[in-house]
Amino acid sequence: MSSAQTSVPAAPRAFAALHHPGYRAYFFSMAGAMMADSIEHVISYWVIFQKFHSPYLAGFAVISHWVPFLGLSVFVGALADRFDPRRLIQIGMVLFMLVSIAWGVLFITDTLQMWHAAVLLVFHGIAGVLWSPTSQVLLHDIVPREHLQSAVRLNATSRYLGLLAGPAVGGGILLLMGPSYGILFNALIYLPTILWLWKAPYGPKFRKEQLPPRAIRGWTDIVDAMRRVAADRTLLSMTLLAGGASMLVGTAYQAQMPGFAEALGHMDADFSYSLLLGADAAGALFAGLLLESRGLLQARVRTAFLLAIVWCCALTGFALSRTYPVAMILLFIAGFVELSFNSMAQTLVQLKAPADIRGKVIGVYSMASLGMRAVSGVTVGVIGGVIGIHLSLALSAVALMTVILVLSAFRMRVRD
Repeated sequence: MSSAQTSVPAAPRAFAALHHPGYRAYFFSMAGAMMADSIEHVISYWVIFQKFHSPYLAGFAVISHWVPFLGLSVFVGALADRFDPRRLIQIGMVLFMLVSIAWGVLFITDTLQMWHAAVLLVFHGIAGVLWSPTSQVLLHDIVPREHLQSAVRLNATSRYLGLLAGPAVGGGILLLMGPSYGILFNALIYLPTILWLWKAPYGPKFRKEQLPPRAIRGWTDIVDAMRRVAADRTLLSMTLLAGGASMLVGTAYQAQMPGFAEALGHMDADFSYSLLLGADAAGALFAGLLLESRGLLQARVRTAFLLAIVWCCALTGFALSRTYPVAMILLFIAGFVELSFNSMAQTLVQLKAPADIRGKVIGVYSMASLGMRAVSGVTVGVIGGVIGIHLSLALSAVALMTVILVLSAFRMRVRD
């Protein structure tokens, strides 16, 4: 028997992607950009609330954040296949900066009107869709294929780092500088990402395998990408898993946390609900650090399905819980498995995506996993206003579990 036959596969390397200098720069710059994005939300939402006291504008803020992903993700993915993804990300970062500067000018001159806020919220959402799928395409130039799952999982971890740090840093900036100069200062936080991407040795001209440029064909690109995804059971099942999770549950339950906190017997919902949100984010952050440090939970379709089912069970238990400590524990578990199955599904999509249309396939996945979050406001939020948020979340989680079981049966005959 040859040595090749008897050799034992090497154990997964802890924090594998971070061993690449380029990815370290990418990781910290993206975490900083995510923090700046979160800080802008903290400051702009606070001013909008103080000035207009409009629940409709608050609802529009959520819709405008996710709807661009629904309508533009595949088109942006096609652009990433055709042009240098570094430049597309830079355009997104510049657009983020311009939106922050526009907020600051309107705050200083005290000329902010509701239509100004609506326009800026839309452009902020467009900046996000220019950044998100394109940054996933760029990963393939920064890390080798065998370290792609580590990079995707660390990306998700950096997102939660930014989301956790954003409110704290944003609150401090708001206190020290005020909203006007604070949001102008926040614009500077996007600069490191722009400057690093300027000279970063990644993108089409640095690739060993040069693919012929592909024309941008608008709606034809979207239809073509969806057909290619539908033809591959792994791509289809993981995209449907992400889309179902976003449409039926998404992040809508987080907006209902004050109501959950009050129902759990904590009348100071402003503090109690922040602890519940913190438990969810802490679970996700812990998952990223633990799984990466041990090289655990390698990307497999069945594992992604199983983890998603655990997420549904944890959220159902949280929705029906009447004890605050139990609710905290279940949210921590929910955050842990959410990061785990989402990063696993994203990894499988990126590994299976054909190189010639990788951007468009990732765009389809982003459209499902992020764009469909706009719908979850109806399944959990609007319906929750009719039947109660506890029952609506529980029913949404059970409905998602049913979808996952169907997808699992659909995929069962295909090996990972």
